[in-house]
Parts: sequence; C-alpha cells; structure tokens
Amino acid sequence: MSSLPDPAAGGTRTTGAGAGNQTGAIIGVSLKMYFGYERTLAWCRAVAGIASAHPAVRNGDIELFVLPAFPVLAEAARVLAPTGTGTGAQDIFWEDEGAYTGEVAGPMITELGGAYAEIGHAERRRLFGEDDDVIGRKLAAAYRNSLTPVLCIGERYRGTATEAVRQCISEMEAVFRRATSLGAGGRTIVAYEPQWAIGAPEPATPEYISAVITGLDTHLRSLPGQAESRVIYGGSAGPGLIGRLDMSVAGLFLGRFAHDPKALKTILDETTARLGLPGPAEGTP
Repeated sequence: MSSLPDPAAGGTRTTGAGAGNQTGAIIGVSLKMYFGYERTLAWCRAVAGIASAHPAVRNGDIELFVLPAFPVLAEAARVLAPTGTGTGAQDIFWEDEGAYTGEVAGPMITELGGAYAEIGHAERRRLFGEDDDVIGRKLAAAYRNSLTPVLCIGERYRGTATEAVRQCISEMEAVFRRATSLGAGGRTIVAYEPQWAIGAPEPATPEYISAVITGLDTHLRSLPGQAESRVIYGGSAGPGLIGRLDMSVAGLFLGRFAHDPKALKTILDETTARLGLPGPAEGTP
C-alpha cells in the first residue's frame, strides 16, 4: 500500500451513468427503510422527471444513482434507467448463491437492473456487527458481479482532519486487502461518512470535509486498479453544500435531505453550476 498522504496537500469497470468520468460529479441517494413500496415509486417517478430534464444527468456529466429498498429495485430501475439514472442495492451478500436465508446475492441485483451495491455503512457495522472481513468479502462480491461498490467509511468520533484521514485509510486498506485476496478489484465509489455527522442537524464543515477527502482521494486513486475511483461525502449532506467543497470531493451521498425531490433537484442544479455546465431549460420541473 502507498504511504499516508497529508490531508492538507493539495481493472477499470464502467457501470452506471458517467462511470469513470473524472471531470464530472457523482450524486447518490440511499432511501434506507423510510418509504413504503408505492411511496418509493412515486419518489422515483418525480426524480425521473427531474433527471430527464437535466442535461448533465442525461449525458453522464453527473453520475446519479438511487438505492431503494430491495423489493422496489426492479421497478425503480425500469422507471429511472431511461433518464440516465442508475440504481442499486443497499447491501449485498458475500456469496452468489446457496442456503443463506434472507440474503440478497450479486447476480440477482444485476438481474433486476442494479448497477451499484452499498457496502459497509456505519449502521450495518453497529447493528449487525459487520467488520472489515465481512465488508471486504462483500466488496469482492460486488466486483465479481460487475457492480460498482459504494463503500462507506468514516471515523466514529470527531477529531482532526489528519486523524480522520489516518483512521479512514486504515479502514479502507483493510477492506481492500480482504477483497483483493478473493479476486480482481475494480472502480469504487468511496462514501466518506463521519459517523458523528450521520443524522446530525448539520454536516461536517466544508473545510473539514475537503481536507479529509483530499487525503482520501489521493490515496485511493494511488492503489492498484483504483485510478478511476472517487470519494464522495455523506453525513447530513443537503442543499447548499456541494458548492462549498473542494473539487477533490467528487460529489455527495444523500439520505433524508433527498426525500423531497425538489431538494434533490436543487442539489443537481448546484452540482451543474459547480461544473460550469448548462442547467435544465427554463420552466422545466
């Protein structure tokens, strides 16, 4: 592994809209378990209308993806795919088939139209005891099933940016080491989500986010097979944040602040402006 970078210093897979576009941005949404089936589909239809009117989403300059509850994945993919919006699952099992009651395998995610798999969220670590070994095995499952993993990392307690970079790189390397021991790697979206900011009234400060992600992004893309991987920020992220972040922050991983499709539209508009690209035509939803 490469040496630890200073956070203050300034096998490729292409799945999903805009995958591998280093000059664009990435906006992801995890709906967790907040919505029922019909409400999820109503939300997806609203987002489809927004995305279809957004040139940056349609042409892949913004890689937009949505992770609904698993029972909705197939229909969500049908609604969102024509707009250039990707879909995926909020978890994946480490085996592709077998007697694993209640689990969801990578081949089924891809069969249902998913292109992404969220892995290692702090809630799964806390509630289900997932450790670096389990997360690494799930990461390997995503790679071998041609899914783009959304790998969540983040320190538990607030400290300095340097401490956060050190902790997150240690976590990231342990997971990648386990995954690559099982097979080839690939492009990864790393979602930096400091655990102390998840569900908080406000995200971490823009200065803190930019400092940490600058260090993480530099390190991530120096690893074998990760040149096209990027780091995005999650943890109470919402409107008004993306334009205040350093360009090393590739985008945002959204939760409750995207429950209102209008808020997601605002974030897409802000991301488009950040990239200096044309926005939706006047009068579009």
